[in-house]
Amino acid sequence: MIDKASEMAAFVRVVKAGGFSAAAPALGLSPSAVSKLIARLEDRLGARLLNRTTRSVSLTDEGRAFLERARHILAEIEEAEQSVSQHRGAPRGRLRVTAAVAFAVHQIVPLLPEFLASAPEVHVELDVRDRIVDLVEEGFDVGVRTGVHGDSSLISRLVATDHRIICAAPEYLQRHGVPAVPADLLHHNCLTWFGNPGGLNDWPFDGPEGPYSVRVRGNAEVNNGDALYGMTRAGLGLARIARYRIAGDIRAGRLIPLLADHHRFVELPIHIVYPHRRHLSAKVRAFTDFLVSKFTPVPPWAIDAV
Repeated sequence: MIDKASEMAAFVRVVKAGGFSAAAPALGLSPSAVSKLIARLEDRLGARLLNRTTRSVSLTDEGRAFLERARHILAEIEEAEQSVSQHRGAPRGRLRVTAAVAFAVHQIVPLLPEFLASAPEVHVELDVRDRIVDLVEEGFDVGVRTGVHGDSSLISRLVATDHRIICAAPEYLQRHGVPAVPADLLHHNCLTWFGNPGGLNDWPFDGPEGPYSVRVRGNAEVNNGDALYGMTRAGLGLARIARYRIAGDIRAGRLIPLLADHHRFVELPIHIVYPHRRHLSAKVRAFTDFLVSKFTPVPPWAIDAV
């Protein structure tokens, strides 16, 4: 009997690995055996799913459509197995998590050893990127998202809130002075985002006549939060950065908060999101409950509040 699930799993693994040889170790097969498995799948479906070259594979249009369905089916199979085993209370299996680079590096990664020690049968696959991914289409179990979340197709759980802080390195302030009022920013080198996504170059303040903003400028622009953080630490200029990323630097004196009496703190919500499913798998429940326990009622970056 043909094991359709194994064929699907092999196909998904080949696409993810980018080739038969790269996928073979994870499947416990030789590259030639993997190639034959995919060829058998294509023969049965009557369609070519992969374009093959000597070095890599790429999806055909049929392959792209089949990949999406295969991921869904494999996720349902895994969920079904998990739902049966939940009575033993042991989360297990591969847990695919996606998160923005900064939050993953500064907050999730330091917590992973403790989580994996508490769930030794879980294998975490952490996908770190700064674009919002489609959890269902790309086969993720959990996402951690910062900022406003409005995807009604997902279950969302607010786990913390944060805000951005205007800051600079002591070296910069020694050379250029400390801004006393928001208008002083026009005379400072402010590090900005090119294209001004989400109005991030319009820094918000509260004044006697109400809220207002200052469009800041400088000699360097970025499209990545880690680059912005690194340039700020290097003393290149002022920046407005999420507190969860820089709380430790402020406590250690590596960065100095500025204009706190004028800056309007705009709430930055942080959510755990996962697809709508009738039965939440033990591994997703364990990971979600773990992060909630770490980030509520007070997140680690807000202890001894900055």
